[in-house]
Parts: sequence; C-alpha cells; structure tokens
Amino acid sequence: FDDTRAKNKLSKLDQYYIGGILVHTPSLCALTNPSTNSFRRLIASFETPISAFFSFADRTAAIRIPGYIKSWQELSIEYRIPDATANPYFALAAILLAGLDGVKNKIIPNDSPQPKTNKVINIPRTLNQALAELKNDHNYLTKTGIFPIELINVYIQAKEKEAESVAQRPHPFECKLYYGC
Repeated sequence: FDDTRAKNKLSKLDQYYIGGILVHTPSLCALTNPSTNSFRRLIASFETPISAFFSFADRTAAIRIPGYIKSWQELSIEYRIPDATANPYFALAAILLAGLDGVKNKIIPNDSPQPKTNKVINIPRTLNQALAELKNDHNYLTKTGIFPIELINVYIQAKEKEAESVAQRPHPFECKLYYGC
C-alpha cells in the first residue's frame, strides 16, 4: 500500500478505506459505543476524538496512524472511538464494511480537525444522537446482507429503550449534589 507520492504517504486505497470509516463514524458510534456512558469520555481536552479526521500521532484524531512506525510496510491505523461495551462482532464487522464502502465509493478522508474544503464530521455526543445517525446511515451495513435491516431496526429500538430507561433515573451524583445522600 506504500505510495510515497501521496502528500500523507498513504496509498489511495488506504485513504479511501480511512475515508469510509470517517464518513460513517456518526452511525458507527451506535455500534462501537453502545451505552449511554460510552460518550462521557468522548469530550475535548481528554486526548479523545470529537470530530472525524485522521492524523499521524495525534491522539485527538478519530483515526490515528502511530508515530512509532519505522517504515510504511508497518503501517497500521487505530480507530480510537470504540469502547469496551461494544459487541466485538458487530463493531468489527461494521468498521470493516464502512472502510470497504470508502474503497468502493473512493471517499477521501479529512486529515485535519478543521478542513478548509470539507465539512467537519462531528462525533455524536449521546447514544440517542448515534442511534439517529444509524437510522439515517445504514445502507453500507445492510446492502451486503451482513446486517439485515430487521437487525438494525431491533437494535435501534432496544438501545432507545435502554437510553430512555437511564434518562428516567437520577444519577447518583445528582442525589449527592442536591440532596446530600
């Protein structure tokens, strides 16, 4: 995949694969960050991604290319958004399908948190936002048959019910802060 003529030294195939993941990141978050608590760590100032771009050795990038590689034959990417609550089968399959969609559609990725010509793709701030994104952007998952539309719909309904259940209950910190319990 080495293409040293490219500005960022990534081959076109590498760029398209990364582009697919980044463009679908808002909907991927419903599968890679499936709990209401998942989004608490995705905030500015904690060296975590808040927008979908890639970079070399930048911990705030959604996709980071490690700075320690010695040659482009060792190239790897880190998708820094998923957390441990994700179903690994759903998450990995969805990430692969997003990347393949990028290759198929030749999606060029943002390589800056403030691109000059492209729109910034923000990472959802809540599970409900991620689920809304998945409702609108799931064709890359369903067109291969790997994720049947029925599965996507049932998943969204179940996660919306979970989020509603959490929203209806006070957080323990609120009890301590306001009621001294």
